[in-house]
Amino acid sequence: MSRKRTRRDFLRHTVYAGTSLWMLSTTGCEAFRMTARPRRISPHEKLNIAGIGVGGQGHGDLKEFGEKCGQNIVALADVDHAQAANTFKLFPEAKRYWDFREMLDKQDKQIDAVVVATPDHTHAVAAMAAMRMGKHVYVEKPLTHDVYEARMLTQAARKYGVVTQMGNQGTADNALRTSVEIVRSGAIGPVREAHVWTNRPIWPQGIPYPPETPPVPSTLNWDLWLGTAPKRPYNPAYAPFKWRGWWDYGTGALGDMACHTANMAYMALRLGSPTSVEAESSNDMHGASWPTWSIITYQFPARGELPPVKLVWYDGGDNKPAKALDAIRKFIPGEELPSSGSVVVGDKGILYSAANYGEGFKLLPEKDFEGYTPPAPTLPRAPKGHYQEWVDACKGVGKPMSNFDYAGPLTETVLLGCVALRAGEKIIWDGPRMKVTNCPKANDHIRREYRKPWTL
Repeated sequence: MSRKRTRRDFLRHTVYAGTSLWMLSTTGCEAFRMTARPRRISPHEKLNIAGIGVGGQGHGDLKEFGEKCGQNIVALADVDHAQAANTFKLFPEAKRYWDFREMLDKQDKQIDAVVVATPDHTHAVAAMAAMRMGKHVYVEKPLTHDVYEARMLTQAARKYGVVTQMGNQGTADNALRTSVEIVRSGAIGPVREAHVWTNRPIWPQGIPYPPETPPVPSTLNWDLWLGTAPKRPYNPAYAPFKWRGWWDYGTGALGDMACHTANMAYMALRLGSPTSVEAESSNDMHGASWPTWSIITYQFPARGELPPVKLVWYDGGDNKPAKALDAIRKFIPGEELPSSGSVVVGDKGILYSAANYGEGFKLLPEKDFEGYTPPAPTLPRAPKGHYQEWVDACKGVGKPMSNFDYAGPLTETVLLGCVALRAGEKIIWDGPRMKVTNCPKANDHIRREYRKPWTL
């Protein structure tokens, strides 16, 4: 008598698009693992980690977790095996996959935690699938491609009780946490504005879709690479690195760097959700890519006794407009303008950070802060760094500073700048309702429609 065929058996034998890939949607994962909870892990055990998107930044992340933090890397999934080759070589015992859904299903019992470092448009579906299975997740910045996805991941992390961390590595740096404490102490007085800038983009933007349709490399599964994004012919203008410049896959200069460079100001000022966002740009997006440069102004309301704040973002690399450079130099006269940085402007002084990740800061005017001693620490420190902070938390020790309760709202705020760019006009934002109230078309960019069969 034949054995009754289970849902899992069906999934394991389904062939997708003529390959050995499985028709396992994230909804399918939820159907049979809705009650999965994280495994209790002793501080003396090694974490079993799987990687999703293991070339590029994913290679660096897994090297940190595997070599420096001493954890087990047990499985690797990547749609481009040429890009992933160095990681495959670094962890030869880890099982290799094309499709992360197959990896999660086949090695469910062997995986404690998942590192997601795919292009932005795949972050949410990969992280959500892992969390529903009770896996702790580390997701590269920006946390998601869309505002809606960031809200959903934040809520899911609470629901499934998993440990989370977004990859804005400078959050663990002592200088960033000290900067936050200085601002919160009132040393520079009430803060009413902040300015943040970057040297991005360092990839093409402001260009139309390429018309050429060259053959797909044999080492790349293009349909899986596209994932949730619309169907489009392969072109090397998209992958592996240049995807950041395209609407469908990346979030431009803003998405790439604001979770780093705006992080300190956002945390120090307890900014939360903005009330409005207005974007000015080179206006050369061609319905396909992010602009050559942009200036984005966020307005935040008063927060208790803290006054309203204007935060202005500038990108464009060497193409920043003169008004952006003039605005920055106004606050740091005489300083050599660094490629990336921020200024938090208080009534009594300025906290100037010249580094991407907050490794260094300066209080200005210097004469007013001679002999100044920072306040006693009020934030926990991560002496072993950002990666170890997450590993320890997965084992019940401490809590990552960039967990999704913090990283989710930060990402939402950053991505609202992308919404304003695409809307082409100032947007008024209702955070609790997750809705633009003055520009109906802008709400189309809060949540993408995924290509079937992908779901969140």
